[in-house]
Amino acid sequence: MSKLISKLAISNARLIDPKSGMDTIGDLLLEDGLIAAFGEDLFAEGLNPDIKNINADGLILCPGLIDMRVVTGEPGAEHKETLASAGRAAAAGGVTSMVVMPQTNPVIDDISLVDFVGRRARETSPVHVYAAGALTKNLACTDMTELGLMSEAGAVMFSNGDAPIADTGLMRRIMAYSSAFNALISHRAVDPNLSVGAVAHESDFSARLGLSAAPAACERIMAERDIALVELTGARYLLDLISSAETLPPLHRAKAKGLDVCASVSINHLALNELDIGDYRTFAKLDPPLRGEEDRQALLKAINDGTIDVIVSAHDPRPAGDKRRPFAEAGFGAVGLEMLLPAGLTLVADGQLDLIAFLKAVTCTPAEMLGLPQGVLEIGAPADLVLIDPGKPWMCDVDNLLSNSRNTPFDGRLMQGAAITTICAGKVVYS
Repeated sequence: MSKLISKLAISNARLIDPKSGMDTIGDLLLEDGLIAAFGEDLFAEGLNPDIKNINADGLILCPGLIDMRVVTGEPGAEHKETLASAGRAAAAGGVTSMVVMPQTNPVIDDISLVDFVGRRARETSPVHVYAAGALTKNLACTDMTELGLMSEAGAVMFSNGDAPIADTGLMRRIMAYSSAFNALISHRAVDPNLSVGAVAHESDFSARLGLSAAPAACERIMAERDIALVELTGARYLLDLISSAETLPPLHRAKAKGLDVCASVSINHLALNELDIGDYRTFAKLDPPLRGEEDRQALLKAINDGTIDVIVSAHDPRPAGDKRRPFAEAGFGAVGLEMLLPAGLTLVADGQLDLIAFLKAVTCTPAEMLGLPQGVLEIGAPADLVLIDPGKPWMCDVDNLLSNSRNTPFDGRLMQGAAITTICAGKVVYS
């Protein structure tokens, strides 16, 4: 593990704080794991030679990324991903905090597993790791878990992973109970009866490929139900992994009513569309499936105008044996911890995504939703930072990824922008 540097100066940086909108050339001083000072000409009178200095040469310095949706293999399937390997991949991607989903083996559905994730991460991961507790026992969609006890044990939110809860009565009870202690409920909006057996988005393209497909309506239908339950119970609700333009109108209406509803989207669905499946490319087989270009454009617009709140990597490691199979039989998912930042910066460079909107969706907004102190450039805030070269050209090569699994649809793509140095709690964890 990297050592804590008592004092560290970063000079001549483009300081960006998405929360305040600050965007200026200046300097920043870290001390004992916290931001001690920052601003223009902070070191105009010279810098103490005993303080280690990083000259940023005008590169972007902003809060470290917070990824709210990461699947790991630990515990139970460490060959896919351990908390240590996920932490190394996160650091390389500028991610300083990540929330791990409950679909492990055993499932994170009681306080002992929440505690295990916290302890194991502190021992092995170079970045902060938080647990999302399961909404139902063993993710079986039948019995509610002890949400209150897991919250006290450190779970920052609650999710049923990729298993949607079709039982409306059960979902109402979960939301009503969670509202008593202001827990964040994250749920995949997908009607399982409309999506059973589907491996692609329902369209002319998937029909030509002969793939079993699900319509975008299956997402909108479940989103409408969940939003109605939020109105009934007063719960805090995250519409997890929105993928379709059809789902945006109910999200708009919920926000207009003042309901505590927010939404996340994966970087995959902002950067790719269904055509990226190409000739049955299983690395692009995702859940939710990649949808049409009109959906992608609508999702980008929704990030830029603030309708969608958070961008996640949807990191879901799969070994080669899961992916190198016929498309219908291959596993869903892609690794994303190392792709979240560069894929977003590439969209910024292409003029499709606003830089501040992008950084806000991966820093201060998830921090506020999770109740975390990081995600901002403020004096006294945790020194979780990333130095970014937004113009660095490079090609994604799966052989160079740090994740245990290397399944990404971005393999072979030209990217623009990358993390140069990542600092977590005052420690340089990647350079």
